[in-house]
Amino acid sequence: MNDNETTPPSATNAPQTPACASRREALKLGACACIGFGLDAAGLNRALADEPAEQRPTKGDRLVVVGADGTPKLLAAADVKLGEKPVFAFPYDADKKLVRDGSRLNKVLLIRLEPGSLDEATRARSADGVLAFSAVCTHQGCDVSEWVPESRSLLCFCHFSRFDPCQSGQVLAGPAPRSLPHLPIALERGELAVNGPFSASPGVKKA
Repeated sequence: MNDNETTPPSATNAPQTPACASRREALKLGACACIGFGLDAAGLNRALADEPAEQRPTKGDRLVVVGADGTPKLLAAADVKLGEKPVFAFPYDADKKLVRDGSRLNKVLLIRLEPGSLDEATRARSADGVLAFSAVCTHQGCDVSEWVPESRSLLCFCHFSRFDPCQSGQVLAGPAPRSLPHLPIALERGELAVNGPFSASPGVKKA
């Protein structure tokens, strides 16, 4: 994923672009090579940002988990169990058969709670009690990975920031400077679908 590519290759070990590599793969390899040679990769980064797999969730996208063989599995509300560990998913353009996993900032955390425990605004963004949030902490960009039933909060283990999923992801504790962005979802033909953009930019906000 583009946001994780921080280790540049050496000049002698610069990756060779496979003959059948996609444009996206070629751009990624090219960006790494530019960093390794000390060249300006800004142009390539802009090109990557234009790639469909890099683009943020779009209304109508389904939510999927991707199996070990790369096959996306469409998620229904029943796949997210009430009060259990979060499920991690990526948006999926069903028409183009494209998983938007080119950026880890597109990673989505799903959790299911009793609809009656949600405030009105949060309930309106949920689907049968299933809520979707960015899975990337707003502090240092670690994964928000755990549901803590005792405090009814989502936890980032890196620096112990906690967020309230029942109150639009607002910060309950820890150093996170802002709420966890939420993603409105709905049910379409029984499948979880994106119903609008993230409430704010996911990840660490640039100064």
